[in-house]
Amino acid sequence: MLGLLAQSIVQLTGTFFLGHYSVPGHPGLAGIYQSASGLAGIYYVAIFTICFGFSIGGQIMISRRNGEKNYDKIGTIVIQGLMFLQVFALILFLLSQLVIDQVLSTFLKSPEVFSAIDKYLSWRIYGFFFAAFNVMFRAFYVGIARTKVLTFNAITMAIVNIIADYALIFGNFGCPELGIEGAAIAAVLSEIASVLFFTIYTFITIDFKKYGFAKMRFKMSIIKNILNISSFTMVQYLISMSTWFIFFVAIEQHSEDALKITNLVRSFYMVYFIPMNALATTANTLVGNTIGSGNIKGVIPLIKRICLLSLGITSFMMVVTLISPKFWISFIAPIDQVSLIGETVMPLIVLLLSLPISSIGTVVFNSISGTGNTKAALFLEVITMCIYIGAMSWIVIYKQMSVAWCWTVEYFYWGPLLIFSVVYLTRARWQNKKV
Repeated sequence: MLGLLAQSIVQLTGTFFLGHYSVPGHPGLAGIYQSASGLAGIYYVAIFTICFGFSIGGQIMISRRNGEKNYDKIGTIVIQGLMFLQVFALILFLLSQLVIDQVLSTFLKSPEVFSAIDKYLSWRIYGFFFAAFNVMFRAFYVGIARTKVLTFNAITMAIVNIIADYALIFGNFGCPELGIEGAAIAAVLSEIASVLFFTIYTFITIDFKKYGFAKMRFKMSIIKNILNISSFTMVQYLISMSTWFIFFVAIEQHSEDALKITNLVRSFYMVYFIPMNALATTANTLVGNTIGSGNIKGVIPLIKRICLLSLGITSFMMVVTLISPKFWISFIAPIDQVSLIGETVMPLIVLLLSLPISSIGTVVFNSISGTGNTKAALFLEVITMCIYIGAMSWIVIYKQMSVAWCWTVEYFYWGPLLIFSVVYLTRARWQNKKV
């Protein structure tokens, strides 16, 4: 959780500083920059999440080998994954340049928002190469249950990002004033810092012989094995994040203010997802380790305990926010459009009331991937997405309801996903899945 907190700080720092950036003669620029960086950030994650899905496949294999105590086979998985992801990052980098020029320019209504997104992504997509390295090492350390390193790594990223944001957005410390481009460059610099951290830490602390790093040979069979597990997860994440991106593009069609409000709500969502994502990752890894150690009967009780912990932490955060929502919104609202604070309250409350469902749903759903049956996870995701897209098409696109009503589509995602996941874990035969 501490690791994900620092990682979220990397994203929220840009939102905060851009909200305080202003240029004389350009009213509302802070809100436009916030919205553009938020929408561009979702695009970046939606595209890059394919690499993250691949790393989840590697993580599942690593955790299973770790549970089996076959430590010498882990290093090979990491090395092959790194090679594959660097090639894949290059493909994503080239495709993204085409998407920015040909697709985003067509679908976005506001020329100001598109211009800002174009500036941001022109720098941000260089992060694909460094982030691809980072997610594979994240998979390694999560898979061997040494997650403390992720905290140190993410704190390093956060510190670098905060300093770089302050310097490059506003032109401090003798740096040029770059505005939204500075936020993008700062994000890339934080990912470079993460690469350096993982490299140095691994060389200092990891026994290369124990984990099989000493013999580095390319084995296509390893890539195939990872893809057999992760290909479904890669498609699953792409579908999930792409529809999230479509949601924001659809909101942008309403008005610039609607997009600004939605981006503020999204910033809170990122914070609430810290414990949910952390515990979902924990469930994924511990389910794999539990199965690998032969304790099949311990899987369901384990998932229940993690669900209760996730629900408790998220409910506490929800109550704290509900006590004074305007107070919390004022921290990140753009300084040149204070009226957005009041307009953001109701959409935020709608989101808050969905958190108990999502806090349990994300843990249960990730537990399915932890069993190694990523094909089943993809199938459930597709069914859920059909329901979600149907609701979004009616509420957001066709009826163009208020921003608060638009956020009710979250219920149409997490509700069905939770129900389908519980049915799968209690009725399906997942116990003997080989990885």
